[in-house]
Order: sequence, then C-alpha cells, then structure tokens
Amino acid sequence: MIHAANSAEKIYVAGHRGMVGSAIVRTLLAQGHSSDRIVGRTHAELDLTNQRAVNDFFAQEKPNQVYLAAAKVGGIHANNTYPAEFIYQNLMVQANVIHAAHTQGVQKLLFLGSSCIYPKLAPQPMAEDALLTGPLEPTNEPYAIAKIAGIKLCESYNRQYGRDYRSVMPTNLYGPGDNYHPENSHVIPALIRRFHEAKVKRLPSVTIWGSGTPRREFLYVDDMAAASVFVMNLDVATYGAHTQPMQSLINVGFGSDVTITELAHAVGKVVGFEGQIVFDATKPDGTPRKWMDSQRLNGLGWLAKVGLDEGLTKAYSDFMLTIPAYS
Repeated sequence: MIHAANSAEKIYVAGHRGMVGSAIVRTLLAQGHSSDRIVGRTHAELDLTNQRAVNDFFAQEKPNQVYLAAAKVGGIHANNTYPAEFIYQNLMVQANVIHAAHTQGVQKLLFLGSSCIYPKLAPQPMAEDALLTGPLEPTNEPYAIAKIAGIKLCESYNRQYGRDYRSVMPTNLYGPGDNYHPENSHVIPALIRRFHEAKVKRLPSVTIWGSGTPRREFLYVDDMAAASVFVMNLDVATYGAHTQPMQSLINVGFGSDVTITELAHAVGKVVGFEGQIVFDATKPDGTPRKWMDSQRLNGLGWLAKVGLDEGLTKAYSDFMLTIPAYS
C-alpha cells in the first residue's frame, strides 16, 4: 500500500542539482508538491561535510522528509585516482545528514546507494541478500564501503530509535543532468560525448576499451526518481523488514541488461555516428556482468517505463544543451 503524497510536507532533497536529485525534484513537482515546500541547497550554500553547518540547516528548516541523493560520484578512472576523496566525502555527507535528520526528529529519509555495494563476483542477478558476502570490486571499493556504511547508518537508526530510514540501490543511471566530462564520466555519457565528437570531426572510427562482451544494466534517471518517491511513500508494513540486518535495502533496476557492444551501437545510432566501432580487447573489461535483481521492488508494484533507445535519445538531447560547458 502507498500513502497518498502530502503536498504540505517540507521535503529536503540533498543534491537537488545533481542528476538524481533534480529528477526527484521533477517527480515531486509532477505529483503535486509545491516548489516552496521542496528545499535544496547548493554546495556553495551548504557544505554537507561540515557537521555544524548541516546541524544548523536542519534546525532552521525542519524538513519532514529527506531524500539523500548527494554524493561524490564518478567512473572507474575517477574512483581509481581519488579513492581518499570518494570514501571521506561520502562518509561525511551521509553521517552528517542522517544524524542531523534524526536529532531534528525527521522520521522519513531515503538514502540512495549504488550497485557497487555488491561483491565483484556476486551471483547474477544481484539480490539484496548478496550484500557483504564477498570481496568488492577493487577499483571502486572506497566508494562502495561508504555506501554500505550509509545503508547501515539508516538500518541502525531504525533499529535503535524506531526511525523509518530506507535505502534504495540503483543500477547504472543515465539521463538529463549527467556528467559528460571526458575522464570522470560513466559509460553512457562518455560514449555520447565520444561519438558526438567523432561525428563532428568526421572520424572514420571510434575505439572503445575492452572486448565489448561485459553486460551492464542501465536505468533512465527519471525512472529512478519515480522509484525513489514510490519507495518513500510505501507504508511500513508493505515496505517490510527495514530494521533487519541485510534486509533493509531495496534494489532498483531496469530488469534486463545489454552488452557493451550493443550499448555502443545503440549510442552511435542515436548520435548519428556512421563510422566504424572498434573494440580494443587488450584493455580491461572490468566485471563480466552487473545486473540487479529487482524482484522485490517489482513485487511491490513498481516497474521501469523508459526503454534504452528512448532514454538514450533524451540523454543525447540533454548533452546537446550542455556542449558549451564541455567544449
């Protein structure tokens, strides 16, 4: 059962300008929440790693609900290059926001994690109970450890204080507001940029790292936002054992995956690149497969709506609006 949205409630969306946070704001507005009851702060206005500043913000604003979508994120290169920043900043943001929410009496909070919390060799598709059953992928282990800590923070405040803090684990996300940086972006925005630049320069081919055989699952960010609001509004009895170790989190995936080869050709088609796509099998592939088991969420009544081709078309349109910033 889903509680009807209370448009009078004040909702704080941490990370409201990020890809996921801005999509959550769009979803809340579409569902009838007033813009003056949705609170957001830029990093310049509120440094979430600063505990005193976060405590003062919560004491002043007194939100009824919190969506914790703020995080330091990046692709393999960024995670490998800046592991200390990834673990420190994410741990600090999570600890400060979750604890301040508790001390100010916020009963409902939704924490956004990541599929990288699961072991590198977890059985596919990855179910929630795979958490902490094996070693993590080394390249993003610091980030994954921080996200696991966020899950356990929510779980612990639920167990000790009776809070209703929930955790959702998205698969790979893409869409409006993505990061198209040439080195620090994830695979879809990186491919969109590379294929666009190759098209503009009339290059005969684009070379992609790896064999192209690994499989990945991708979810359009507005679907993720819809799932987040859906999970936040489930009543406690329907949501389930949110206080129980290893059972407090819930996966959010598209439901199927594609090979990197299939993805590359799909992106090339959407962008309009007509050259050859070459795979360099001497470069690393990473994990062979990352596919989320979303049966629990699907069983509660939520399904993804935006297919890959439609989502890539929307993502490319968004990229075209951002070209001056990335040129």
